[in-house]
Amino acid sequence: MHGEYKVQGGKLVVVDLDNINDRLTNVQVHGDFFLEPAEALDDIRTSLEGLPVISTVEDIVAAIRAGLRPGAEMIGFSPEAVAIAVRRALGVTGTWRDYEWQIIETPALRPAMHLALDEILAKEVGEGRRAPCLRFWEWERPAIIIGGFQSLRNEVDMEAATQFGVETVRRITGGGAMFVEPGTTVTYSLYAPAELVRDMSFADSYAFLDDWVLKALNSLGIDAFYKPLNDISSSKGKIGGAAQKRFTSGAVLHHVTMAYNMDADKMVQVLRIGREKLSDKGTTSANKRVDPLRSQTGLPREEIIERMKETFRSLNGGIAGGVSADEYAAAEKLAAEKFSTDEWLRHIP
Repeated sequence: MHGEYKVQGGKLVVVDLDNINDRLTNVQVHGDFFLEPAEALDDIRTSLEGLPVISTVEDIVAAIRAGLRPGAEMIGFSPEAVAIAVRRALGVTGTWRDYEWQIIETPALRPAMHLALDEILAKEVGEGRRAPCLRFWEWERPAIIIGGFQSLRNEVDMEAATQFGVETVRRITGGGAMFVEPGTTVTYSLYAPAELVRDMSFADSYAFLDDWVLKALNSLGIDAFYKPLNDISSSKGKIGGAAQKRFTSGAVLHHVTMAYNMDADKMVQVLRIGREKLSDKGTTSANKRVDPLRSQTGLPREEIIERMKETFRSLNGGIAGGVSADEYAAAEKLAAEKFSTDEWLRHIP
């Protein structure tokens, strides 16, 4: 049985093995990586020999780390990379831990750049040029982001938006409009291989991709739950909403905005749909409909984001990553040619 895994920005790891009596047998590990001392390769092979074929990535990583001699250095690969190659040899793939995730924090960016980065990074993951990743956003300025299929004039009071200095942009995913200001929301994107949600309906994949977030919020004392199709909610009200797009290249873009401390009065002045929803609910105050994360946790926004990152790492793995100069340049071009244009914004008037 043969499995290969190419570390993003690193080396190729290849594993050949037999499955005898549901145990890893005759394990060989090779590739174009570096390892010091060379004898440590026997440590890795020996640590894998005899493991149950049902071993998880965590089980395999723990065995390798326990078996490596002190001072051994794995260069261009990692125990996680070996574990992924083992599971691919066994024909087991498609869980969070079968990928080496990166966690990215970008500086405050203008709205069009965030939307362009979403498209660029998702396509890079789909085409195998970057590892799957989780990116947290910071907003440079107030903005309204309408869904890819929404009517601009029906959703946004453009006169009020101009009055308040709120920029309006259109994203590539569906769903509803959202209003953001710097420091008032927690926004993140997942750029995942389509294989992760293989055989799942859109409805099922929404809840699956945000399950780690619910666990993070639960750990902060919020009784968060998923409300189909795409809302993160609690007994005290809606917290946030998700949107998703699947690319033919083999990637899934899944992004979420959760309210931390929004100016709800301003929101209903710039968003027409906000007024309609409130009227429909018989609610006289927007603050009764939107219950931000701050009021439910009493924590600074940065602490909530840090807990989210810690939870993601503990469940799915993840190392610090970044956006390359080439990716930023591609996003700048896409923002200028698409997301900043009236043609894109108003293609559904």
